[in-house]
Amino acid sequence: MAWGQLIQGTPEQSPPIQAVTPSGGDFSDVTKPDPKNIVPKDTIIIKGAWSSASDSKIPVPEGSSVSNNIFTDPYFGISYPLPPDWVQKYTPPPPSDTGRYVLSQISRADTYKGEARGSILFTAHDMFFTPVPAANARQYVNYTKNHLPEDYQLELKPTQTTIAGQPFTFFAYWSVVAQLHWYVLATEIRCHTVEIVLMNHDPKALEELVGDMDKKMKLPVEASSTGGTGGGNVPVCLKDYAQGENVAERVDPVLTVQRYNAIPVRIIINKEGKIRYIHFLSAYPEQEKTITDALKQWKFRPYEKNGQRLEVETGLMFGRPSLPVAPATPATTD
Repeated sequence: MAWGQLIQGTPEQSPPIQAVTPSGGDFSDVTKPDPKNIVPKDTIIIKGAWSSASDSKIPVPEGSSVSNNIFTDPYFGISYPLPPDWVQKYTPPPPSDTGRYVLSQISRADTYKGEARGSILFTAHDMFFTPVPAANARQYVNYTKNHLPEDYQLELKPTQTTIAGQPFTFFAYWSVVAQLHWYVLATEIRCHTVEIVLMNHDPKALEELVGDMDKKMKLPVEASSTGGTGGGNVPVCLKDYAQGENVAERVDPVLTVQRYNAIPVRIIINKEGKIRYIHFLSAYPEQEKTITDALKQWKFRPYEKNGQRLEVETGLMFGRPSLPVAPATPATTD
């Protein structure tokens, strides 16, 4: 039998193939997507190194907030009722691995109709980890003054002043091209240089802001442009205390994954010489666990002053330092 004789009548027709329209990308039906549906608000898709602490009840430098139009930072003991029409629009970023904190950036509200818009920036620089060769807030300001970018000009040389009765170092610079002026005020609290940077087109508006802060800001009594080493209700802060003869026992953490990042850590040593609190400024989760497990086994010589044992806050650097920290010298800071 021939092959053609096996087929009787009309051949069976296959159903037509339906074209499948690709979805997503250039073929998406959504031409104007809502950003909120793409990346949820306040959500980090891939989280890298971050700050963390062993006890959430203890204030951290990055724990600042603006509530009821009052800026507060419990760690530094600072509070300041903002003037009318000033608001914080964005949540500050986490601290850097060089110990720099953006505590708050204040700007004019969208409803403000005046011309003196400007900004108020609160920052802090951990003197245990900063790459700036400075030993205190005064030296930090002098270094900044000596290293202004060429587009900026010094307007007022560094001088000593007070805000809310506490010592500050002040200087001002400006941009001829942008016609903007900056006032910088700095003091030291708990071994951090706390800076307040005011920016505006109008120097008179800056003077008014400084006067307002002088009247309304609250600061700890330890705040000083050349001191600010804690004590009283908070631990004494001492750089490099966790070294040499002060360390009785230690276990070095073994980081199995090489991420080539700096891991700055602040610790509080209790009166018995044991670590009671750990604050990671920047670390990956597995680094945090490994270092924490090791630090729990460290023991120190208790710190004594005038025959009395005191708690100590100090710093340790693990991983790979991001920038070399040079010693402070008169040539670089005066």
